[in-house]
Amino acid sequence: MKLAVLSRQPRSYSTRRLIAAAHERGHDVEVLDTLRLALDLSGDHHDLLYRGDQVADYDAILPRIGASITFYGMAVVRQFEQMDVYTPTTADAIANSRDKLRSIQLLARNSIPIPDTTFVRDRGDVRPAIERVGGAPVVIKLLEGAQGIGVILAPEAKVAETVIETLQWTKQNVLIQRFVSESRGRDIRALVVGDQVIAAMRRIGKGDEFRSNVHRGGRTEPVELDDRSKKIAVRAAHTMGLRIAGVDMLEGASGPLVMEVNSSPGLEGIEGATDLDVAGAIIDYVASQVTFPDLDIRQRLANTPGYGVAELYVGPGAELIDQTIRACLRDRDISVLTLVRGDHVVPNPREDRVLEVEDRLLCFGKLSEMRSLIPARRRRRARPKPQPLPSDPFADIVADMPEMVVGGS
Repeated sequence: MKLAVLSRQPRSYSTRRLIAAAHERGHDVEVLDTLRLALDLSGDHHDLLYRGDQVADYDAILPRIGASITFYGMAVVRQFEQMDVYTPTTADAIANSRDKLRSIQLLARNSIPIPDTTFVRDRGDVRPAIERVGGAPVVIKLLEGAQGIGVILAPEAKVAETVIETLQWTKQNVLIQRFVSESRGRDIRALVVGDQVIAAMRRIGKGDEFRSNVHRGGRTEPVELDDRSKKIAVRAAHTMGLRIAGVDMLEGASGPLVMEVNSSPGLEGIEGATDLDVAGAIIDYVASQVTFPDLDIRQRLANTPGYGVAELYVGPGAELIDQTIRACLRDRDISVLTLVRGDHVVPNPREDRVLEVEDRLLCFGKLSEMRSLIPARRRRRARPKPQPLPSDPFADIVADMPEMVVGGS
């Protein structure tokens, strides 16, 4: 395999370990400074130039794109993708993970557990937003922050309002999140490669520091994750579109809560904590995938007028239930590329397979026929407005009393 590592820091621990692991396995590897790559979109042959010369024919790239060059780095990675060079970290995946608000939206949309989060702009919406996430203390996060910078713990609602108002006045966008007190000063970094968590460590903040970042003096220790935590970490990475990722999770009382998904995770901390060859696992995975570059199925298959790609969900009461694929889809000129049933994926399912409730079908066919199978959009009920936080002297006592639920589950 001929591999290029896109990195502006060839002497960094992560880059050196990836190079060493590739050499140990007999691969040809080079480091390319991302900012020295130029896109050549003139003429008939769209290409990349490196220091003025045409880029070699690589089998795969491993992007190590720093936050300060995200836009240009994504353009370079996207050009490699268009040249059919495999990358486990696509440009779209980098964009998803770098945009904190977008990543939180994606995680929430895919039912991946996250700390309660709100995003508001108007000053009058700040106090209700704080109440919606459970009240003070709350965590305030700058959307552009990294390595623990721009993360503030506000102990009181009034303090939170003042901090948010100040940051917004300086044109900063901020998220408001519930403070997970049981995980104070501790979090988990899970390193996902492909569809597995290959290593995990717990990061513990220094002293009373509620942020656990190693860059802020925290320490690390190896940790063995349970199956649920591993599954959540893998799903979080895949939701971003990443096949190599560092997934940061809080240890909540009811289970792991995903905070962030890192598209360019450092290797020094996790290899030091676990004594595992993480770099080697990454190289092995890339080598196994070079013949299977990521494809935009919608773009590749949707060039025929009237045809396209869509996902069909077999919800309760759907007309597809208890019917075979042949009877309800094939006869309508719809082909099923993949069937997902729970955690089980069935590629190219047989036409005599009977469909069940909650099946998800990735289909290609006539758009008019597929539209007719999509149920009417269900209207969402408005949530009740949050009640003002109690301010009487018995509020703390009442808050600690067990909740009674009548007629519910």
